Amino acid sequence: MDPEEELCTALEHDRARLEAAKEAAEQRTRELRREGELLRKNLEQQTSVNREEERSCRVGVFLAEEEKNRLRQEKQALKKQLEEVKKRILWEDPVMMLPALPEKKMVFKGLVTNKEDMNKLVLTPLIRCPLLGGSALITFEKAEVAQRIVEAKEHVVELSCGDELEELDRCQVRVQAAPVDVLLPSALEIGLTRSRRSILVSDLPSLGIPEEALLDKLELFFSKTKNGGGEVESRDFLDDSGQVVLTFAQDGVAEPLLARGRIQVPIGKGKYELKISPCMSGDVTNLQLQPSRCPRTVLLSGIPDVLAAEPMRDTLEIHFQRGSRGGGEVDALAYVPAGRRGVAVFAEDAG
Repeated sequence: MDPEEELCTALEHDRARLEAAKEAAEQRTRELRREGELLRKNLEQQTSVNREEERSCRVGVFLAEEEKNRLRQEKQALKKQLEEVKKRILWEDPVMMLPALPEKKMVFKGLVTNKEDMNKLVLTPLIRCPLLGGSALITFEKAEVAQRIVEAKEHVVELSCGDELEELDRCQVRVQAAPVDVLLPSALEIGLTRSRRSILVSDLPSLGIPEEALLDKLELFFSKTKNGGGEVESRDFLDDSGQVVLTFAQDGVAEPLLARGRIQVPIGKGKYELKISPCMSGDVTNLQLQPSRCPRTVLLSGIPDVLAAEPMRDTLEIHFQRGSRGGGEVDALAYVPAGRRGVAVFAEDAG
């Protein structure tokens, strides 16, 4: 083969190699373009997703902030409503304000045997009954003695019992004996109402000043608006508890003072922390009574006014203390002469 043919053959080989390389390069280019297009689409999709998520996040944060503000407003509204309900309950239900009542030191000297007794109101009777003139109440130590005296109904009492006196000097009176029945409460209901204009001031100091001077100082302090008070309509000193009731002329003054609970008041040369409590008043709404007989007491009536009060009382006690006359040991005797009136007080029998 001559040199020209060899050169042509070599050139053909180079051209075929170049064509194959070109084809491979174009194929690679197409692949890279497809990959680039795919990457671009993926990038666009990811960017779109990111933008959507960011927008959703912003919307979510905005909605969460709105929800937070709404819940905060609802909480404030519920708090306000709760305070109003508490105030209404405090006015309408006196039991709810027991912690606000004035403190009182007490000593417990009893024993609660049943759990059910803890919520019961125990009444100690103190009954007052009129006692007409010409009568007497005699209480024996034993109930059976009083029963014998009542069953006898009429008794002859010797007014002069001395042995040295002649029979003509003796004087006798006839008295009638009857049981004593009193009415005792069997059921009691008390309705409590709270004054809207009054407050109860307690924990007052013992300064030895007159009551009127103390009332003047309290009225002067609580009548000033800068102290949270107002015009005082009346003031009353409660002797049994040492507390003061102040009544204001207008509504709305007592409530803020009650909410404070305690307040410092200048009295004399010092300042004293006084307690402000609701002022309660009670009315009996239901009272049921049942008759009860005094087992050891007898009513003597028809006693003439022939002796002075003390000699007649001694004569009656001597007569009814004698066992031979059906009597017994006398615990107490009260006598009201004819023309007068008395009041008999019946207390619970401790025996």
